[in-house]
Amino acid sequence: MHQDIGLKLSRVPRLWRAILDERLAPLELTQTRWVTLYHLSKMGDGQPQCDLARSIGVEAPSLVRTLDQLTEQGLIERRPSDEDRRTKRVYLTAKATPLLKKIETVVEQARVEMLEGVSDEDVDKLDAFLSCIERNGQRLQSRGPCDDE
Repeated sequence: MHQDIGLKLSRVPRLWRAILDERLAPLELTQTRWVTLYHLSKMGDGQPQCDLARSIGVEAPSLVRTLDQLTEQGLIERRPSDEDRRTKRVYLTAKATPLLKKIETVVEQARVEMLEGVSDEDVDKLDAFLSCIERNGQRLQSRGPCDDE
């Protein structure tokens, strides 16, 4: 039974994102675009590009193209940081607000449907378990491959 946990941990997020991609397609948003907008809305305006990339789980250079596309769509703008002119900060535009509300609605509906049959107590436990697994994984990753020999 425990052997299947890793497979399930990799399949569920892919399934969840595929459902969201399908439902957000009418808004003409690719996965990278809606994920970027969603993370920025949760983190708050004025995030440095590198922090936004880290939150999403991509390298900063990989995010640049997506930010260019979102800028072209008028959904974000990038401004130089007051503290460090080399750093660009990302801001949502007014045009992004109604789109983010639609994204939130779709995400919430998918969450409700995906968690159907799971009690609030079990969701809380799942959240705690996943947090523990994530911490363990981060600890293992920071140790490196030969640290426990």
